Order: sequence, then C-alpha cells, then structure tokens
Amino acid sequence: MKTRFILFVFILSISVRYVTAQQFSNAKIEMLSFEEYIGYVKKHHPLIKQSELTLSIGEANLLRARGGFDPKIEADYNRKKFKNTEYYDLLNATFKIPTWYGVEFKANFEENTGVFLNEDLTVPDGGLYSAGVSFSLAQGLLINERMASLKKARHFKRQTKAERDLLVNNLLYDASKAYFNWLEASNEQNIYSSFLENASVRLTAIKRSVEVGEKPKIDITEARIILNNRELNYEAALLKRKKAALEVSNYLWVNNIPLELEENVFPEMPEKEVLEKVLELEGITNVNALLDTHPKLLSLDAKIDGLAVDKSLKLNKLLPKIDLQYNFLSQEYNQLNTFNTANYKAFVNFSLPLFLRKERGDLKLSKLKIKDANFDRVSTALNLSNKIEAVNTEIESLVTQSSLVKTIVKDYTALVSAEERKFSLGESSLFLINSREQKLIDAQLKENEIIIKQLIATANLYNTLGIAI
Repeated sequence: MKTRFILFVFILSISVRYVTAQQFSNAKIEMLSFEEYIGYVKKHHPLIKQSELTLSIGEANLLRARGGFDPKIEADYNRKKFKNTEYYDLLNATFKIPTWYGVEFKANFEENTGVFLNEDLTVPDGGLYSAGVSFSLAQGLLINERMASLKKARHFKRQTKAERDLLVNNLLYDASKAYFNWLEASNEQNIYSSFLENASVRLTAIKRSVEVGEKPKIDITEARIILNNRELNYEAALLKRKKAALEVSNYLWVNNIPLELEENVFPEMPEKEVLEKVLELEGITNVNALLDTHPKLLSLDAKIDGLAVDKSLKLNKLLPKIDLQYNFLSQEYNQLNTFNTANYKAFVNFSLPLFLRKERGDLKLSKLKIKDANFDRVSTALNLSNKIEAVNTEIESLVTQSSLVKTIVKDYTALVSAEERKFSLGESSLFLINSREQKLIDAQLKENEIIIKQLIATANLYNTLGIAI
C-alpha cells in the first residue's frame, strides 16, 4: 500500500509540473533584459530629452552674453517744422565696435540744419564725420559688466553640463532600482509558486491516503490550511510583481508614448559583467580618483568660478570711474589724411563715491558667497567619499552574505528532501514537513533579497560616482 502511495505522489507531481510548464509555454513568456531595458530608457525617456534642454539653456545664455560684444548701428533723427519754418533737422548715425578690455571704437556721421539750431550742433554743409575711441582708465578697464557676463556665462555652461549629467545619472539609477525591485518580486512569485504546487500535490495525496485508510481525516484539514497559506502568499507576491511592473513601465517610452508591460513579460537576472558594462563600471579600480570629475563637484566648481568673476567685478567697482573719449573730425570720410589731431572732439568723465559703502558692502557679500560655496564643496566631497566607501563596504559584505545564504538554502533543501522521504515512509508528519518547508521558503526569500541588494548596491555605486552615460 505504501509503495502504491509513493508512486501515486510521484506521478501526480510530474503531472502538475508538466501542466504548469505547458501553461508557461502557452503564455509565450518573454524576457526583458536589463541591458535592453536601460537602452530603451536612455533612448526614449522624456527626461533624457529634457536634460538636453539644460545644455541648450547654457548655450543660449552664453550666446546672449556674447551679444554684448556685437557691433552696433545706431541712428537718431529729430526734426521740428512749424508755420513753414524749419526749426531744426538733426541726423546722428553711429557705428560702434566694442572690444574685450572696455575699449570701444566708433564711427559717426552728423548732419544738422535749421533756423533755430543750437550753436554746438552746427556742422559743415554735407555733414561732419568722426572716428574715435572711448575707454575707461580705472573702473571697467580690466573687467566690466560685458566681460563679467561672458565669463559667468561660460562657467554657467559648464554648470549646466554637470547638472545634465546628474539628471541622467539619477534617472538611470531610479530606473535600475525599479527593474531590480521588479526582478525581486518576480523571483518571490516563482518561489511561492513552486511551494504552492508542492502543497497542492500533498493535499491530493493526503486525500487519497485518507480514502484508503492510511491517514486520519484531520490531516486533510492541516494540508488544506497549508495550501491556503501558500495561495495567500502567492497572491501577495503576484500583486507585488504587478505593482513593480507598473513602476518599471514609468521608465519605458517610445516616440513620446508611454508603454505598459504585458503580463507575459518578465525580467532577467543580469550577469555581473553585463551589469557593470551597462552602468560603465568596467575597469574602475580607484573609485576615489573619480571624485575630481564628479558632476556635483564640477557644478560647484563652476559656481565658485562664477562667484569669483562677480567678486572681481565688485572689487573693480572700488576704483574711480574715469571715462575718456576722443574723436577725429573731418568733412571728407573718403580722405583719411583729413582725420588729424587738429580737428577733434574729446570727452572726460570722472566720478568716485566718497565712502564707497555700497561697493564695499557688495564686495563683502561676494566674498561671503564664495566662502559658503567652498564650504559646500568641501562638505560635498567628504560626503561623496564616505558614501563611496560605504557602498564598497556594503558590496563586500553582501558577497559574504550571499555565500552564507546559499549554503543555508542548500542545507534546508536537503532537510526538506529528507523529511519528505520520511513522510513517504510514514515516519514524519505534515507539521514537520511544513515547518521544514517554511524555513526553506524564508531562506530562499532571504537569498533573493540579498541578490537584489547586491544589484542595487552596484547601481548605487554608479549613482554615487556620478557616472554620466
């Protein structure tokens, strides 16, 4: 009788596994690898395209600052006529070329007529031409608003590049975590699925055994409780996987259209080499050396450089303002020898605040901003260094934990197999088998958790290093 019972359980177990495998085959399960998934994110996610706008902002800001050095044409025309009397008719056209060190070259044409024309506006018939230069001797010579704006725009472009890299880095890190959580939930579902099959086979066998009088009827109740608990755990794992799949769907786009994962799509466990290749961690031996090129620190460096430019401008404001302008005058623009020192127009402007309180206050504020930014950089560099060390320590610890938990799973598997053999011989009970299986389930779930922690720790290292893909 016991031999028939063992054979029945064996055949039923094979039948259940065959039906399950056939169901999987009919479902046409498709695997979405981590490499393929990240490829979709990098190519199609809207935030990747938005990050390119950040670079465009920096380039547009630089273009605007360069506009301060563009040549300029100006023309003023003013006329008054009343009761057939032309009071004045004034035309002033200017062409200016600004240069780097506060020097501006200027060519001018002036033609003024009228009955009531001011004497200082009187020019020869045919107009008056002038060519000259204007510049600042003290304030504005070595640095001025135009120069400062262009320098700060260049630093701002570097800052936007670093911020773009950070945005992409954080996006891919979040996408990786979502994938690994999906993988953990899928593995958890598979674990509960296999033990649900065992509980179902066992209940059927117990019912058959009760029918032939080999087992007490109360064993059916115990087996059914075990099966219902397994089904409850399986449903919870199934819900967890579906929620994780929806989270992954947030990162899947094609042509600005969001995608949703189908029920038959499952994640694939990435190999260590593949994971490091996708996250560009291959060949990195000294991670601390990467700190100098970390986007956060590069962004802070660009910010500090911009503040230094602002400080130089504020320091220059302490100098007196001395603006000079000298223009050669001539009636004939096409004869260069007529432009000489005998005919000229000059201008000098001098100003200096007596106490310079506004200028000194602005300078002090700019120095404080630089100190604050430097403190921020030192603190950020230390935090990144400590975080890198912590992540590396975590990775090393998880390798040890993974080795230990694999041994535990192997031993629990042996115990469950031994208990099942004893049960088939009538030397054990459902309670003991369930107890052994529960320990094995817990161990497999722990193994799954540690494996996912290893994957997330690797992604965390990528995120901490600020690698831009």
